[in-house]
Amino acid sequence: MQRRYVTLAAAGLATVMTLTLTACDGGPGGDGDVTLKLVAADYGDGKSNSSQHYWDELTSAFEKKNPGIKVDVDVYSWTEVDKKVAALVKAGHAPDLAQIGAYADYAAKDQLYSADQLLSIPTQAAFTPALAEAGEYHRIQYGMPFGASTRRLFYNKKLFADAGITEPPQTWDDVAKDAALLKAHGVKMPYALPLGPEETQAETMIWMLSGGGGYTDNIGKYTINSPENVKTFDWLRKNLVGKGLTGGDPAALNREAAFRAFADGDAAMLNGHPTLMKQAAAKGIDYGTADLPGVNGRAKATMGVADWMMAFKQNGHRKEAGKFLDFVYSDSNVLTFSHDYGLLPVTTTASQKMAADDKFSSLHSFLKQLRDAEFYPANKISWPMVSKSLKAKMGAAVGPKGDPQSVLTELQNAADAADNTSE
Repeated sequence: MQRRYVTLAAAGLATVMTLTLTACDGGPGGDGDVTLKLVAADYGDGKSNSSQHYWDELTSAFEKKNPGIKVDVDVYSWTEVDKKVAALVKAGHAPDLAQIGAYADYAAKDQLYSADQLLSIPTQAAFTPALAEAGEYHRIQYGMPFGASTRRLFYNKKLFADAGITEPPQTWDDVAKDAALLKAHGVKMPYALPLGPEETQAETMIWMLSGGGGYTDNIGKYTINSPENVKTFDWLRKNLVGKGLTGGDPAALNREAAFRAFADGDAAMLNGHPTLMKQAAAKGIDYGTADLPGVNGRAKATMGVADWMMAFKQNGHRKEAGKFLDFVYSDSNVLTFSHDYGLLPVTTTASQKMAADDKFSSLHSFLKQLRDAEFYPANKISWPMVSKSLKAKMGAAVGPKGDPQSVLTELQNAADAADNTSE
């Protein structure tokens, strides 16, 4: 089983924040205050629920309690924010704090403060252990989780009932059997399998885990072409794609389109994260969620995703950045963000409060899975390259002329080569 590592994005979900901490120069009119510049990814789907609103309220409250520190926030889309941070760092203007998809490359170049250099002991100790471990590079935590999610199987209750299916599938055989019944009853997309370039790495990992495999072993070595993974994608190619139960070519289906198909009532089953609940409910879909099906029963693990907050050393404002982060990770702020954007808390104390609050009942099943979830190997410098390769190749592996063994071995060889040059 692969070691737990995280990167939210994700859900598959998608947003990044960057905090740039710059000191005033103390010139005419200057008061010596420190300005924290936050560049945040947008978790909302429009201006009305943009993350800008969350950060504006949070920073206003922080500034009232800390008059010597200002916070200026810029919000970017997920398609822009990682590139924005990379460009700032390359130009020699690193943000003091950034919340993006991967931290290992910056940690490897000694550009980041470690978590224990920033946070109070109670704040650092409060992180959910699996997420704290996932933020480690060479066993030192540099990545601080910010928002998390897990994956569950979503199914359309009406389409299931119309096809005579009384309960969600628990095994792969159940999935294939149910998908065949749904197809016979005219469902356009019995099982949505998004292996298009948008978020292939997520769907791939979900299926790897349900087959007893994963991207890495428990010491962090890539196991992409393991026997378990090869068997998993052979099964998908033969039993779902090959029998026309995915409603089209998985290589051409992106996660966003799959979610939209489910919300429109065209897809009966798919793997999804909490944000799909709001999307489906808005369209009046009567849906249910279930643990991921596995080979012989429910899968032993599901995929977890988290985004990362990190603090750059360049501007030297460790103390001010730490004070702001202690405020960011207070239970009230963590829970507000989770409520506003359908995500899971990243601290144990906030998670306990969520689990005890009926207001969050729709998230409880996702939250229960977080402790034992498996995450992307975000601590590996090679992971961004591997993820990019997965997006380009995995969809074709399960196509009519696909060869999972060949594709997975090609990916394994490329990952090993990248590992050898980067680690």
